[in-house]
Parts: sequence; C-alpha cells; structure tokens
Amino acid sequence: MRRGNKGALAIALALVLALLGVAGCGNDLSKEADEGVPIKVGDLEINVSETRFLNPSQPDDSEYLSGQKLPPPAGQAYLGVFLTVHNAGDDAVTLPTQEETSIVDTTGAAYQAIPSHTAFAAPLGTELGSGQDIPKPDTAAANGPTQGAIVLFLVDQAVNENRPLELEIEYEGETGDITLDI
Repeated sequence: MRRGNKGALAIALALVLALLGVAGCGNDLSKEADEGVPIKVGDLEINVSETRFLNPSQPDDSEYLSGQKLPPPAGQAYLGVFLTVHNAGDDAVTLPTQEETSIVDTTGAAYQAIPSHTAFAAPLGTELGSGQDIPKPDTAAANGPTQGAIVLFLVDQAVNENRPLELEIEYEGETGDITLDI
C-alpha cells in the first residue's frame, strides 16, 4: 500500500467539492448584465430579449408604434426594448415607471421611456402580483415574435454612434443596468 496517496486524494476531492459548493451558490442575480441575461432589482427579475430600432414603414413595426407620431421627428428614431419581468417576491409590487426607465449612451445622454398603448406595451407603473409575469401569458406580447413586452424610447439618431447603450432601471432605491445589444 502506498502512503500519502489517500491523503492527497482526499484533499483534492475536498477542494473539488468545496469549489462546486461555491459555484452552486451563484444563483443570485446581479443588478448588472448583458442583454439576454436577467437582472434582479428589488423583487423583479428583468430580462431583455431584444433591442432594435423600429421602422415605421415596416408592417411588423407599425403595430409597435401605434399611436406614436410618424414618422418620428427629424434626427430622432424609435428604439424598442423587448423584455420580460417576473415578480419573484411574496407580495404584489408596482412596476417601474417611465421616469424610472431610461436608455443611457456612452456620453451620458439619457432618454426616458415614452408612453405606449399598444397590445405589446410593457405596463410600466402598474401592479404586478406575486409570481406573475410581464408579458402576461396568452397576450399579443407573449405570443409575438419577441415574446416580450416593449418599452419604447424616442432617441437621437446619433445614439447609434455612442454605444454600448444601457437600459437603466431605478427601482425601490436600487439601480439595474442591462447593456443592450444593438
């Protein structure tokens, strides 16, 4: 029987188990992430599934822009951020408002969300029950191509030169940031 091998093997096994235990504790969501990775702000888990400029002359995009001034004002464009929200808490919460939801570019310019009243719009500022999701199941937004509710922004066209853009959400004294992929 060789001496020392069992001890070294036991130490190696203990280290591997310890590392797996630490890695398994990483279930907490961050307040900062890239598009496609959820963040947690308060009891809300927010995930951006898609971000893109909307073209009012495209039939698909015109539905997202219903009720907006078309075409957009000169030098500006509509930017749609499609997201999902889950209330992971035990109580109903009020979703962030338009004023608490903005796009920030690398120059520090910020653009607040604008009102949207389409069937695809995220219901900013409304109540979301415990365990509930936005978009709600069996809605146009949930069953649409992005499977997300839209938060709409009117931004300067030059914002495209000042990337990466971040979706910034101020909520219950916390700030969540998602780096957008456009």
